[in-house]
Amino acid sequence: MKCRISPLVLLLAASGAFAQAMYKSTMPDGKVIYGEKPAPGAQRVETIASPPPKTGITVVTPAEKTQVDERIRQRSAAENAKQRELDDARRQLQQAETALEAGKEPLPGERIGTAGGASRLTDAYFERQKKLEQAVESARARLEKAQQAAR
Repeated sequence: MKCRISPLVLLLAASGAFAQAMYKSTMPDGKVIYGEKPAPGAQRVETIASPPPKTGITVVTPAEKTQVDERIRQRSAAENAKQRELDDARRQLQQAETALEAGKEPLPGERIGTAGGASRLTDAYFERQKKLEQAVESARARLEKAQQAAR
């Protein structure tokens, strides 16, 4: 029966080797020996720290994580605010267009009878229509501005 060792187990076992310190031993004759332990009889021994393994994972300090989380929250809040403004602008335009359509029918008192038996619309009717059209234009401008901000 073959014994199979998982590559993950081998990787974990090998990762311990990266954490070990290396030693530079200088012998009395000037010869330099590198090893996991100081060489016996060495005149001078230096410890060389091995660099951390390159795992592709960046270690983030708690302060950096807090900053990143805060930036994410701010960006999310800004996006939500833009979306709310866009939704409100669309709703306002829809209401203004509905009011304009409903306001085309003259209200009581906006018609005046003429001498010939006919009637005509008063200035109040035309002023009301103008205000309704201005409300639609204002709502369209707000929607356009909100759409540009959302991009």
